[in-house]
Amino acid sequence: MTVYFIGAGPGAADLITVRGQRLVSRCPVCLYAGSIMPDDVLALCPPDARVVDTGPLTLDQIITELADAHTQGLDVARLHSGDPSIYSALAEQCRRLNDLGIEYEIVPGVPAFAAAAAVLGRELTVPGVAQTVTLTRVATLSTAMPEGEDLATLSAPGSTLVLHLAAAQVDAIVPQLLAGGYSPETPCAVVAFASWPQQTVLRCVLADLADEVHAAEVTRTAVIIVGDVLAAEGFSDSYLYSAARTRRDRH
Repeated sequence: MTVYFIGAGPGAADLITVRGQRLVSRCPVCLYAGSIMPDDVLALCPPDARVVDTGPLTLDQIITELADAHTQGLDVARLHSGDPSIYSALAEQCRRLNDLGIEYEIVPGVPAFAAAAAVLGRELTVPGVAQTVTLTRVATLSTAMPEGEDLATLSAPGSTLVLHLAAAQVDAIVPQLLAGGYSPETPCAVVAFASWPQQTVLRCVLADLADEVHAAEVTRTAVIIVGDVLAAEGFSDSYLYSAARTRRDRH
């Protein structure tokens, strides 16, 4: 028996990986992360599978479901939105499974920030503009940010910043970003429900970010991207495909 932690991608069922789809379609038990898992993805489960919404469950209850499946020798597809490596509560589940001696495997998925960048038609690392992408969030009542990970500090380099789980706190975010490395004219974008039918895309400058988010009534399931890459033009081509490279370089 194995628990498969599967990144289900940003939403659209065809953005789950082939490996993830194959596992979901054969596992007799599926646990999924509440309302942020589209019905199209859940439709991949076998018709007779036990499908459990973990939204209302505590961690202990989730682990009990996994342990019960283990006792019965049943593989479990544990679906997480996006990619399990960030903001998925994966670590605490794996720690419990290690203590119980239950085997698990992690299957990566398309992360929300990658889906958002695709929707925007932008690369987040552009030669001469930004070569660093910072993925972060903001403090909430349930999860504080470690020391040194405040937005003013993280934005100081002025590189590409991606904010998850932050749309509802946009009024507090903007002043912190302005106190860091960004100007009021820094390009921003918000992508809510990337790849879902209700996908919403906002483009603006940092000074207008809060007003745009409020006007669109975006409060959840959104990625905020800040940085000059969003409006980069006239930048130099990368050396990767340059004619100046020798054949030996290419190999």
